[in-house]
Order: sequence, then structure tokens, then C-alpha cells
Amino acid sequence: MATPPDQWQSLHQGRLSAMIEVASAAGQHTLKHFRRDDLVVDAKSDDSPVTVADREAEQLVRKLLNERFPDDTVQGEEFAEAKGTSPYRWIVDPIDGTKSFVCGVPLYSTLLALECDAEPLGGVILIPALGEMAVAGVGQGSWYQSRSDAAWGQASVSSTRELSKAVFVVSQVDSFAALNAADAYLGLEKEARVTRSWGDGYGYLLVATGRADLMVDPICNPWDVAAVLPVVNEAGGKFTDWKGETTSRGGNGVGTNGLLHEAVIERLRG
Repeated sequence: MATPPDQWQSLHQGRLSAMIEVASAAGQHTLKHFRRDDLVVDAKSDDSPVTVADREAEQLVRKLLNERFPDDTVQGEEFAEAKGTSPYRWIVDPIDGTKSFVCGVPLYSTLLALECDAEPLGGVILIPALGEMAVAGVGQGSWYQSRSDAAWGQASVSSTRELSKAVFVVSQVDSFAALNAADAYLGLEKEARVTRSWGDGYGYLLVATGRADLMVDPICNPWDVAAVLPVVNEAGGKFTDWKGETTSRGGNGVGTNGLLHEAVIERLRG
């Protein structure tokens, strides 16, 4: 199986390789603002935080993509969708986990996904402050690279078969109550071996690389999980919404090693 990014140059007119390069540039840009005392934090209409780093990183992604693929659509968290004429769509979350970023916690991520005719083609989960990256191309596998080892290795989910032995990660516990699912969270927390709030894109990267077994998001937007879907699925796991549909547009998400997926969905439905 081809190893990214060199062997991906010919796929989709180089878009899979560009996906990695553009995400890397955006993630590197966020570090210019990370842990700075003069960082200004604004509140969006939903009271969630946004910073100059979010805006600049997304603008950089849009600029780089427009230079190489001007006919493609680009959707992001911080700015209006730029509609293109090609069947390709890019979905970017420049900083997934802005609250972590603002607090100086290095577990935020830069997410970039590629779709064609609304079907997933690939995704990148980059943790800039830790130097970890997981990338996937549909049919091309899921791959992992860390700062300590420049070589790419295949990403693979865990083989845990019992919830009682599982590591369960979430982004924010109180968001379960918004779906009247507080009891579902408490049940999973009680049943799992370990529960931690290593959430956002980092939590899904942990699932894709076998360090966690399940990640649950009660509330999410397409830019939060469009990159996650191919990374987790190509690593041998499973990403769906809470109904069990393989989509990034269900409004919520579940990423598991696949072996635990039906059990987790059952508990969430209950």
C-alpha cells in the first residue's frame, strides 16, 4: 500500500498530497500565536471563543487551496463557504479545540478534509503543538507520523473487545445534557476502564492510533469531524453519527475501534 505523501501525488490531481501540505502549513501558523500573553480572545454569536490564530490559519488554508485548486469549494468554521464549480470540497477547522488553545493546552488540532461529490476522499488530523499527525485517503489506508519519528507508519485501532477494558474519551461532558444523554455518558463512564476528556480532534487521533478505544461527541459540525471519518475508518475503526450512519453531517459523532461500536451506539440510544 502506498505511503503518503510521495506516493499520493497522482491521486485526484495531487489533492491528497496537497491536503497534507496545506494542513501542515496551517498548523505551523497556529504555533505563532500559541501560549502568547497578548492573545486576544473574542466571543462568537454562540459564545464560543475565536482568536486571530483561528482566522489567520483558515485564511491561509483558503489562500493555498485557491492557488492550486481554484475551482474547488472550501467550507470552514470561521468564514462563509466559497463555492466552486468542481465536484471537490475542502472542509477545514483551523483550530479544533480553541478552548484548549486559549488555555495553552497542546491538545488542539488542525483538521482538513477532502470530499468529492459529497463523499469522503481523505482527511488530516494534525496536533501542531505535539508534532503528531494522522492522515488518510479512502482506499489508501490511515497513516501516522510523530515529531520523534519522521517515518510514516500505518495507523491502526485497538483490538479491545469489551467496554470494561476500554479507554473512553470525550470533549466536554456537560454537552451530553444538551441531547438529554447525561445518563448515557454516566453509563459509559461507569462501564469503561478509563474515561478522560482528551477530546476534540486529539481524541479521535488517539482512537485511530490505538491509544483510546472510543470517542463520543454529542454535538459537532461537519468541520469538526469530516477529517476524522476517513482517518478512523481507514485505520480499521468506525465513525458514525449516533444513529449509526457513516456521515460527518449527523450533528453528533462516535468514533471507535469498530469492535465496540454497536455496544456504544446501543448505550447512546438507550
